[in-house]
Amino acid sequence: MTQTLAVLVPRIRAAGAVGDRGAIPARRPKTPLSVIGVPLASFAVALLAWYAVTYLVLEPQRRFLLPAPHRVLTLSLLDSAHLIPMLEALAVTARVTAIGFVIAVLFGVTVGVLMNQARWIERAVYPYAVALQVIPILAIVPLIGLWFGYGMVARTIVCVMIAAFPIITNTHFGLRSVDRGLHELFTLGRANRWERLTKLELRAALPSILTGIRTAAGLVVVGAIIGDMFFAKGEPGIGTLLDVYRSRLQSEDLIAAIAIASAFGIAVFSLFGILSRALVGRWHASGSDS
Repeated sequence: MTQTLAVLVPRIRAAGAVGDRGAIPARRPKTPLSVIGVPLASFAVALLAWYAVTYLVLEPQRRFLLPAPHRVLTLSLLDSAHLIPMLEALAVTARVTAIGFVIAVLFGVTVGVLMNQARWIERAVYPYAVALQVIPILAIVPLIGLWFGYGMVARTIVCVMIAAFPIITNTHFGLRSVDRGLHELFTLGRANRWERLTKLELRAALPSILTGIRTAAGLVVVGAIIGDMFFAKGEPGIGTLLDVYRSRLQSEDLIAAIAIASAFGIAVFSLFGILSRALVGRWHASGSDS
């Protein structure tokens, strides 16, 4: 017996040592260099590459295709005569984005909840949700224009069509992933369907729902810009200006408008990332800083 223990103890210690080596190391705290320095260095490299393409790759008579960054800055972004129309158009796009996003969230969460209530609803609705996602939006834009006109309604519909699918699928996935033991606990408490939905399923599915909403927040901006480009009736959006600048070969304004539209999309996506962390906190991985 003593000999057996003498053999087993070193093996157990060795196994413990292996387990320690395999453990996940503690994450190092973020430093100002990693938070700010790396993005700044990446931005500097991108600017250098931009200058290199403009002055080393393009011939002088073709540099209008990609004007240098300082020309975009001075001739467009810092010129109020060029900047103000872009900001006014961005306000129009932001309004369409907000309306389309609210409708997409209400529609997506409702459809996801209904799909979770009965299998026959899931089988009936899910194929159409998939079709909504896989059909190229540019292919059905002319049809949307014929049915709903070429104004704000059509732009909003494009936003909803692009943003609804991730909300539907993430809501459905979150509701389906609720712990079975919690369901049994509510069954023992004789909870009705409404109590089970509001007090258990929606709360447990909140991280997944917020992930879908955050993904849709980036997509809905793309939908609004596409709608601006194809449905020019009414107030011009930033997408409308992009099409105008392209047709007039105003490369400085075109790049400046793309930069403003990109900044708007990043701001919307970041806003919902912050909102997700505030609502979920640190009790779920989706609320962490990673």
